[in-house]
Amino acid sequence: MASNETAENERELANVKLYDRAGAYIPRVAAVHDLCGYGKCSLGVAIPVLSAAGCDVCPVPTGLFSSHTAFPGWYMHDTTAMLRDYLDAWRDIGVDIDAVYSGFLGAPEQVDVILNLYETYPDALRVVDPVMADHGKIYPTYTPELCDAMAHLACSADILTPNLTEAAIILGEPIGESWGGVNIDDAEAHRMVNALLERGAKHVVLKGVQRGDGVIRNFVGGRELPIVEVHNDYVDYMLHGTGDVYASCLLAAVMAGQGIADAAQFAGEFVLASMEVSAQQPDFRDRGVNFESLLGRVTELLR
Repeated sequence: MASNETAENERELANVKLYDRAGAYIPRVAAVHDLCGYGKCSLGVAIPVLSAAGCDVCPVPTGLFSSHTAFPGWYMHDTTAMLRDYLDAWRDIGVDIDAVYSGFLGAPEQVDVILNLYETYPDALRVVDPVMADHGKIYPTYTPELCDAMAHLACSADILTPNLTEAAIILGEPIGESWGGVNIDDAEAHRMVNALLERGAKHVVLKGVQRGDGVIRNFVGGRELPIVEVHNDYVDYMLHGTGDVYASCLLAAVMAGQGIADAAQFAGEFVLASMEVSAQQPDFRDRGVNFESLLGRVTELLR
């Protein structure tokens, strides 16, 4: 009983609110992600999920993809050259932003663009999903220079949401040769969260710890706060885009006024439900995660 009470107390302490939703105000979120034509991910996830949470989503496309990179023959158009003019035009018309949410990046120079966004909107919540690797493997478009730039950006985050492989890259550690990118114990998870906090992130949600026991664990921590585990059931198939759904749902819950631990719990449960819906679709392993029929759950956060 005492241990349960301790866990509940720690959860309450860790469950800090990072955004104060005021009345009927609709917050604006700059979503700095790529746009993918086929295979649900990135802006194709962030826009509907955050919109369902009553946010005004302002996309900043970091690249244009024909499909996600698991498909052969994908096409990418790098948008780096247009981003400064794009965002200067926002500034010239007085666009205000309440949160900057970044994910997949197309070039190292795009980190400077995001840092300039931080300077332009110093009070905006900074959310970094460092999309660059998973299960011990770096994505094919990511160069060492881009990984280094992403690691630098991660240190500026108010909320950082890496999987284990991405956390190892940010910390300059081996990316999963011994643990396969998924399986670490509690002590190692706490060490990684604390190391990321020491690098500069204010709050960390370490995603996707799997131990073969039918549960997927995420560890939530902040500076001078306890580290707590939130978890949900694990399904034994992988779908592209689930990381984007998770980070977008977490931010949606935060912008709706939930504490970060509750937001992490909600995000995990939403991803699980989306994967179960997806498994009922033809060719579901290729087409990406289907969440559309569940967006009402996001809107319910506003109640």
